[in-house]
Amino acid sequence: MSKTFGWLDVQRIAEELADRHASKDPYALRFTELRALVEALPGFVPDPKHPVNEKILETIQANWAEERQELDADESDGSND
Repeated sequence: MSKTFGWLDVQRIAEELADRHASKDPYALRFTELRALVEALPGFVPDPKHPVNEKILETIQANWAEERQELDADESDGSND
């Protein structure tokens, strides 16, 4: 896995957010807050050729919510894979 990633790496961003901000509800955040959380992730480097837009943020938000559900399901199963 690459050490750096940008806005188009929506799945990687969602995974990082789920790991680092497990207690946050992705749908309770404003896009400005979501953007700030992403930009603060270690290894995040925005690509000037691919700036962030609402569609990217919506996709990150949905993927993050899905990641949270998977993590919650794993914890309730007792598995840590």
